[in-house]
Amino acid sequence: MPIIYKTQTARFFGRRKGRPLRPLQTLAMQEILPQVRISLKEGEVLDPASLFDEEVTSYQLEIGFGGGEHLATQAQNNLSTGFLGCEPFVNGMAKLLLQIKTQSIKNIRIFPDDARFLLTALKADSLERVYILFPDPWPKKRHAARRFVQDETLSMLARVLKPSGQLRLATDVKDLAGWMSMKVEQNKDFELISQGHTPPADWVNTRYEQKGLKQGRAPFYAIYRRSSPSLSSSGNREAVEPGI
Repeated sequence: MPIIYKTQTARFFGRRKGRPLRPLQTLAMQEILPQVRISLKEGEVLDPASLFDEEVTSYQLEIGFGGGEHLATQAQNNLSTGFLGCEPFVNGMAKLLLQIKTQSIKNIRIFPDDARFLLTALKADSLERVYILFPDPWPKKRHAARRFVQDETLSMLARVLKPSGQLRLATDVKDLAGWMSMKVEQNKDFELISQGHTPPADWVNTRYEQKGLKQGRAPFYAIYRRSSPSLSSSGNREAVEPGI
């Protein structure tokens, strides 16, 4: 089924494809993608429960999953959770699809396009957690508006996260860490749980992260909680380390 949605409301700046796919990756694209692909119709409200079997009872989203190592491992470690992954870069998508095939992963669904379309369609208060890990930093000042974490996207994320649901961020670019911290902490819909250079307890290392560490880049991690009326903004902020 084709993806159908209005495209004039968002402009995508990232790459769509890199090097030619390897034969096994091409085969995974042909065989697995039709089985796990999320398709949207214009005006549809998408309940993530409709994408999975009954034994899946909670739902998480990773935006820009790269090669898919984090998403695949989280899915294998949390079989009762349905994982949605957004990645428009074909080569990254092919890597994850190959992992899904070879490791028989059943609880991942993929949206192969701009995450903003999926965020618009998702049912409100439907996700337990959203990950944005090592997104494109767009380091030039004139390109800052292309960064994914913006006021508009934070409002979209707040809508789909359940109250007390988590937004997890990571980057090894200092300027982007400061940008993301500023944007989220200015948003009344989120409360800081922790931030610093120590990863969460259930963290999954990726090849990209290891490459940055070898080059001397220290990753920065932040966890935010979706605010709810029952939480006090003055009594529930636990900053492990000051922001960058």
